[in-house]
Amino acid sequence: MTDPRPVIAAIRDGRGLDGPGAALIAQGLADGSVSDAQAGAFAMATLHRGLGERGRVALTRAMRDSGHVMQWDLPGPVVDKHSTGGIGDTVSLVLAPMLAASGAYVPMISGRGLGHTGGTLDKLDAIPGFRCDQPESEFRRIVEMTGCAIVSANTEIAPADRRLYAIRDESATVESIDLITASILSKKLAAGLDALVLDVKMGSGAFMRSAQSALDLAQSLVTTANGAGCRCAALVTDMDQPLARSAGNALEVSEAIRVLRGEGGALRDLSLALGDEILRLAGLAGDESSGGGLAKVLDSGAAAERFSQMVAAQGGPRDLIERPATYLAHAPVIRAVPAPSGGRVHAIDVTALGHAVVALGGGRVRADDRIDHRVGLDRMAKLNQEVGPDMPLAFVHAADEIAAEVARKAVQDAYHIGDGAPARPLIRQRIPCNE
Repeated sequence: MTDPRPVIAAIRDGRGLDGPGAALIAQGLADGSVSDAQAGAFAMATLHRGLGERGRVALTRAMRDSGHVMQWDLPGPVVDKHSTGGIGDTVSLVLAPMLAASGAYVPMISGRGLGHTGGTLDKLDAIPGFRCDQPESEFRRIVEMTGCAIVSANTEIAPADRRLYAIRDESATVESIDLITASILSKKLAAGLDALVLDVKMGSGAFMRSAQSALDLAQSLVTTANGAGCRCAALVTDMDQPLARSAGNALEVSEAIRVLRGEGGALRDLSLALGDEILRLAGLAGDESSGGGLAKVLDSGAAAERFSQMVAAQGGPRDLIERPATYLAHAPVIRAVPAPSGGRVHAIDVTALGHAVVALGGGRVRADDRIDHRVGLDRMAKLNQEVGPDMPLAFVHAADEIAAEVARKAVQDAYHIGDGAPARPLIRQRIPCNE
């Protein structure tokens, strides 16, 4: 069968998607034999009728196999994590070296930010000399040598998704959970993983605002990854407040370094929770290689040393962890954001904080926008934190006074002061591996 129309019609009529049909669509997306009109019709039919679990697995496998699929021969399990995106989420920079120091190998193929959430690669670009673009041979060498590497995807990884991603945007089908699932997993599974942990955000700073939509996506991702042959679990986590206290590329790298050097807080807590999940999936939980627990891997400096090795191997300074202020650029204007009234933080529009960082130049609206790695927010107040005249909401790091003033107003508008807020757990729900 070479005509995609019967496949599209089957989805439209509620008959689902099988393996051969998924392979035809995925290959046609990759090589252009499926037209834009047919791709849009496929996406719209999927949005309205759904694929079901078997169809999602078939599409995910087919999109993974539309390009190069990596294979590894390493003495430990190959693992990774994926987050659906949030503000102050620098977990990858802490988790990858932590897992590498625990006996796992982490070939992390990551992305850049678009919209209100930051991208891991943009944060790493704040490190002088760090090269995210690596040929596969060098990527493999770094993973084998240091246990972890964080790189950008090349054009050979899941090419069907690259085309379908653009079609989804143009055809108003971005919100299809089936297509979100296949998009995320096809790229991750092409890295040749043994196990994957997912961090699905929910709340005012997440793409999935409601608890139910986040849970639906988490369950779809876990069942599909397991069905495609990769052990997977997920945590649904809170994004009604920034994860860390910094948002902005150099600022977030600096905070991740502080966590690697022993600082506490939500960023550390979530990194440990996700790490525990992946070590269980990979069969390393309780292994002596973990040094008696992931917290000890952090506190002993072993994770920091792996981070230093990775940074140096990818072109950055070997002593970044010891001297971050020497290498990470500083904004010329730093201004406190006073609270308009005294009290406790009742609610935060976290998406608005993300847009404030973008407006400062710390993110991008279009894929070709340039980023100012110096700018952003730090020391952001959390829920229930007391604020007032001498206790600012945050500090703005800006390129000039005009940008700082615009950001100050945006931050003030994003915070709602009152009598505080009900306690919110960082981890809302755990979706275990269902193999």
